[in-house]
Amino acid sequence: MAEWYQLSVDEVEEELNTTPEGLESSQAEERLDEYGKNELEEKGTRSAWKILFEQFAQTMVIILIIAAVISGFLGDWMEAGAIMAIVLLFAILGFIQDYRADRAMAALKEMSVPEVRVLRDGKEQTISSVELVPGDVVLLEAGNVIPADLRMIEVNDLQVDEAAMTGESEPVYKQTEAIDETDISPGDKLNMGFSGTVVNAGRGKGIVVETGMSSEMGKIAGMIQDDDSGMTPMQKELDHVGKMLAAGGVIVAIVVGLVGYFLLDQPVKQMFLVAVSLAVAVIPEGLPAVVTLTLSLGSQRMLKRNALIRKLPAVETLGSVTVICTDKTGTLTQNRMTVTQVWTVGEKTTLSDIEESEPDKPALEHHDEEKLDNLSKAASLLIAG
Repeated sequence: MAEWYQLSVDEVEEELNTTPEGLESSQAEERLDEYGKNELEEKGTRSAWKILFEQFAQTMVIILIIAAVISGFLGDWMEAGAIMAIVLLFAILGFIQDYRADRAMAALKEMSVPEVRVLRDGKEQTISSVELVPGDVVLLEAGNVIPADLRMIEVNDLQVDEAAMTGESEPVYKQTEAIDETDISPGDKLNMGFSGTVVNAGRGKGIVVETGMSSEMGKIAGMIQDDDSGMTPMQKELDHVGKMLAAGGVIVAIVVGLVGYFLLDQPVKQMFLVAVSLAVAVIPEGLPAVVTLTLSLGSQRMLKRNALIRKLPAVETLGSVTVICTDKTGTLTQNRMTVTQVWTVGEKTTLSDIEESEPDKPALEHHDEEKLDNLSKAASLLIAG
């Protein structure tokens, strides 16, 4: 099937089995069951149990739990109890922060669900945007946020701000005519309205063609959620420190045990207990608790400044930021511009990805010195002119 923007209004109506007067309520209910709600799915949503488990999955905490078990095995119940109390304090503080942030995010998501005007059963109705289905006819006017991907069927000086989608600050005039071109960017699809963009002026009607994660905004959300953000700098440092301390404790225990047994002729059992005690003593039991308390205080201070922190370790990273550099729409990028294709007369030359380690040494997959030399000369003349 052709893209929605390539189809005429009549073809879109036929494809979606709808009319300019909208769907029947029974049709809308059937399609809601078929396509699902018009909302962005949040991948990796964490349950309360998962949030609690994550608090005990960090390297330093695991080491402390092992140290507590060993202390209990050696009969030092006071030491074991103190260590476990610190672990529980660490877990409870981290759990409270993460759980509250997740619930706050969910509340914000509920608040952001707008109502939209649609035509159903031949008359205008106001419904929640999550109930939109393909084939619905949406009425638009200045100030409306477009709730799903629409194929425009009627426009009256309709201007849409698509900065959230394309990064362009100027509003776009919409049309209803089909576009014959193929493989064009969303910004060039002038007969389409995209979810999340805002109507600046005018009025119009559009047929819903894509909803939820199938919309252009949904595809972007899917790519963002699939990206693994990794650990924060503080998490990496604490993980490294934990592994170093664990390795150091084991080495000290082995050296002391061997020296006591072979050089001092001490009993094996006694040297084993001494070695294990030294290994436990190396572990700084108070470090996780101090870090968690500090980050919790920082998150509360940032919350008072209207900055909601979802994960506690992110406080250190975000708190270290003094300047944020963005483009005119506030979009954060990777700060990398890479040439991927060079067009010469009658031929396209593809450049391989530039390695981060060698940004000044791009490699050519299709090497043609003469054409690239001519291209370079032409570019120099244009710059000089």
